[in-house]
Amino acid sequence: MIKKRITILIPVFICSLVFGQKDKGFDKKELIRELSDKACKCTDSIALFNRDKKDILKDVHDCIDKSAGAMQLGVLMGSVETLKKDAPEVNGKKQVNLTFNTDKNSQQYMESYNELERYLMENCTSVRHAAMISETKTEGLSKDPAALEFYHKALEASQKKDWKEAIQNGLQAVKKDPQFIYAWDNLGINYRRTGEYDKSLDAYKKSLEIDPKGKMPLQNIPLVYVYKNDFQKAIDAYLALEKVYPGDPEMYYGIGQVYFSGMKDDEKALDYICKAYRIYTEQKSPYRTDAETMMSLIYKNMKEKGKIEKFKEILKKNNMQF
Repeated sequence: MIKKRITILIPVFICSLVFGQKDKGFDKKELIRELSDKACKCTDSIALFNRDKKDILKDVHDCIDKSAGAMQLGVLMGSVETLKKDAPEVNGKKQVNLTFNTDKNSQQYMESYNELERYLMENCTSVRHAAMISETKTEGLSKDPAALEFYHKALEASQKKDWKEAIQNGLQAVKKDPQFIYAWDNLGINYRRTGEYDKSLDAYKKSLEIDPKGKMPLQNIPLVYVYKNDFQKAIDAYLALEKVYPGDPEMYYGIGQVYFSGMKDDEKALDYICKAYRIYTEQKSPYRTDAETMMSLIYKNMKEKGKIEKFKEILKKNNMQF
């Protein structure tokens, strides 16, 4: 693949008009905020219901991609002030030659894309929501009007953080329709919030009896075991997720967190987080930024323990660079 570069001849005064007043100079943070706001509005319109995860993530990627090119150009133009000292004059005006690399595998583009992605994961609800969705299927809903009414009341109570009210309505929903998968899943979440961990596990297991491939309970059962401080069972539960969804990054990320926070094993944690990071990157999932944060925390721990070489070794084993 031929890498394309475009040389742009930009009069210095244009940069001031586009990227802020001359006396203020280039404000990269403001540029990131403005472009991220546009990308966030784009993701607001992404359809999430009854769609495959990879298609949702592609739409998120496309929204970020639209702003990444502008970000890349903006950063280049922002460097004019440092370059214009030695720039030649044409008709009394200094001009600067900037090379804009249109290859989306270039370092320029990737740095711009990654900065926008990190900002969006921290500040854009629709991006985190889209990243969290796997597959939302209508089969999980009930056809019983009364059960649906209780379920929606449970959701409303959850939004108000009235977990007990949510549980009461959830129990009424599954009483009306014992096959109501989403109601069982919602009960699992709310029981966990009230610290009733065994009841939470029972609700999730009931959901899996109806749909053995249910991703919501498979992903949440390990979390309940973490709350119970039963870390080995949490790992076993993540491995059960992997059997149903081979290569799912949530399994690697989850086990990495258990080893890091629960079992205090930085080396095993790093190995799993690296694997999650690589898959998130291949999927173009914004959750890659969470894996980056975890790797930073592990690095800090291992540095304090004098294990930087081991850190590098694990990264190399996962085909990653330090």
